Amino acid sequence: MATTRHWADFQYEIYLNGMTGAVPRLPTDLTRLEELAGHRLGPGPVGYVAGSAGSGSTARANRAALDRWRIVPRMLRDVHERDLSVEVLGRPLPAPLALAPIGVLSIMHPDAECAAARAAAARGVPYILSSASSTPMEQVAEAMGEAERWFQLYWAKDRDVTASFLERAKAAGYTALIVTLDTPLLAWRPRDLDQAYLPFLHGVGTANYFSDPAFRAGLAKPVHEDPNAAVMHFVGMFADPAKTWPDLAFLREHWDGPIVLKGILHPDDARRAADAGMDGVVVSNHGGRQVAGSVAAADALPRVVEAAGDRLTVLFDSGIRTGDDVFKALALGARAVLLGRPYAYGLGLEGQAGVDHVIRCLLAELDLTLALSGHAGPGSLTSDDLIRDSA
Repeated sequence: MATTRHWADFQYEIYLNGMTGAVPRLPTDLTRLEELAGHRLGPGPVGYVAGSAGSGSTARANRAALDRWRIVPRMLRDVHERDLSVEVLGRPLPAPLALAPIGVLSIMHPDAECAAARAAAARGVPYILSSASSTPMEQVAEAMGEAERWFQLYWAKDRDVTASFLERAKAAGYTALIVTLDTPLLAWRPRDLDQAYLPFLHGVGTANYFSDPAFRAGLAKPVHEDPNAAVMHFVGMFADPAKTWPDLAFLREHWDGPIVLKGILHPDDARRAADAGMDGVVVSNHGGRQVAGSVAAADALPRVVEAAGDRLTVLFDSGIRTGDDVFKALALGARAVLLGRPYAYGLGLEGQAGVDHVIRCLLAELDLTLALSGHAGPGSLTSDDLIRDSA
């Protein structure tokens, strides 16, 4: 029988390369990437990616909540052949992982979203493109070829621009729509405020808007003739705090694929998503970037999973840094996780190769954590594989 490819084999590749004196260019402990990026990259870009709302209490709570859950390994189970593949939103994936939407990636590396997307495509991992990307969605799609890609929507006030975005994303081969609900306003983010650093005001992260015919139709002059006016037009429509649940019907009218609502933390909101005909939710507090003092995403996950039942696909982000974090999220009921900041740091440090390193490290560690805990794949995980640390 053919041997199944194991993500864990990456460790042997590293050790064998070490026979020639080569060591990894980036740490294999992904929690170290933020500090390294802080030394090598500018304070504005690093602060924008690393920063959180308020004092950072929610970001810290995300990590603490995951750390409180402890894995209970089981012995003498056959884990010789392992398979991390899953089906998410009707799409077969090689592992329960997607790269989360992060905007303005050109502040981290000149190859920006295309580099991250190519790295994801090379490993079969879905790439979720942010509405606020530095690169137009069509260009990112071209960089990915036929690989799996999803589109994240910041829901603009302008209905024509929103409809145009969805039409363009569909034409460019994005198969799922991830609608971020937790950012109707930008939060109070001291790291950005102390640097007076907001890339959008410099026209960074506006590529999808400035290339959009519906957006350009609202300008008195072309973008290149009056870029400041274009920026202010963008700022005026970027998000809409007046949106409510009935507005979801507009999205369903303009998107015939899966729709996933990102930012769900309360079980009643999961039920409302299902009642509205949505296909999934992302349990997320935006990595702690929006509401200081918010419930930790991992603490919210079990209740949302219970409320979702079999009506919604539940995904998870906010705080994922390691393979054991992924294990815990899956055991608590998530179908897959979205990885955010670590791949942005990898991009900033080593471009596409850095993102590839992050993906391979995370999935190798997940593969080993599963195997060493008695699991040949994510499908056998349940909450019985965890115990809550009372310390």
